[in-house]
Formats: sequence, structure tokens, C-alpha cells
Amino acid sequence: MPIFVAITWRMLNRIDEIQGMGLHLDLVLRKIQKAYLLAFNALGVDITIEQWVILYQIHQLGEEASQRDIVKGNFRNRATTSRVIAGLERKDWISKMRFEGDQKRFKLALTPEGLEILDKTLPTAMQLRKLAIKNIDPTEFEIFLRVLDQIGENYDES
Repeated sequence: MPIFVAITWRMLNRIDEIQGMGLHLDLVLRKIQKAYLLAFNALGVDITIEQWVILYQIHQLGEEASQRDIVKGNFRNRATTSRVIAGLERKDWISKMRFEGDQKRFKLALTPEGLEILDKTLPTAMQLRKLAIKNIDPTEFEIFLRVLDQIGENYDES
């Protein structure tokens, strides 16, 4: 058996041992989400992961934050992202208006309440990010990211 075929066969058997790669990735994702939700709850903040991510994206984009950019930078579809944005508006954490001179795009901005929520949760989120890479060699982490990207590209090609 050629070495490449043997390695591929072992990799596929390993995927079967962990009951599929998607199940394993989902398990890890759920643990991460649970940690964030518990931490935010301990701070007294009622927020979902999706809401927090969008608040953070708006903060990062600053004055030029648009709904279109949030959709592009998010891994959710447009309808789901719009629902999350509407929820943030209802909580009065963001404001949504048209860009001056561009009636097609919505400009998003944090309200004072939204900024307060972000200020309250950001240190905890940064601690949780550090926890994720604890005891992981930086080189191994870079390889991990490249492997995940390649797996995604493999499915894009199909």
C-alpha cells in the first residue's frame, strides 16, 4: 500500500473513531459557547454569542460600520444577521440609520448602553480567548488554523 494511501486511510479511520469531524468540532464549539454564556451571565449581561460578536464587530469597524459589512464578516446568512441586529436595536444597544448620501446601506453604531455592555464584557471575552490557546504552542496553533481553513476550502470546492 503506498504511503499516501496508508496515511489517508488512517486519517479516515481516526475521523470514524471520533464519530466524525463535525461532531468533534461541534462539541468543542458548544464548550466555548457555554463558557462565554456563563461568564456573561455572571456579569449580569443577557446576551447571546451572536449578539456579542456583532456588538464587537460594530465597535471594531467604528464610524463606517455597515450592516452589509457585518453580514460579510459574519458566518451567518443575511436574514439571521438582520434578526440579531434587530434584537440589538430592541435592547437599545445599537442604532441603525442610513448612511448620508447612500440610502441603500444601513450604518450601525453602538449606543451608550451598547458601549457599556461591551466595556463590561470585553475583558472577560479576552480572558476566555486566552484560555482557548492555553498550553498550545503558537506554531501548532498556526497549523491548526491552516488545517481548518483547508478543510473549509475542501468543502467550498465540492
